[in-house]
Amino acid sequence: MRAVKGTLLTCDPAVKQLILVINEQMVFVIEDLDETHLLIDPSMVEAMRIRLDDELEKNTYTLEV
Repeated sequence: MRAVKGTLLTCDPAVKQLILVINEQMVFVIEDLDETHLLIDPSMVEAMRIRLDDELEKNTYTLEV
């Protein structure tokens, strides 16, 4: 087994599932560790964060006055 450089990401299970869906297009997850942890490619952290923010914004209800 060889060492792999990665960033440990901790999140709730719902967000993790959303990240895994995004991963199908961008491929940044190195290892799915457990229900709340992922090891991701450190060079893709910012791109993943931007994409996740976009997806979460789509799923947020806003009241327009």
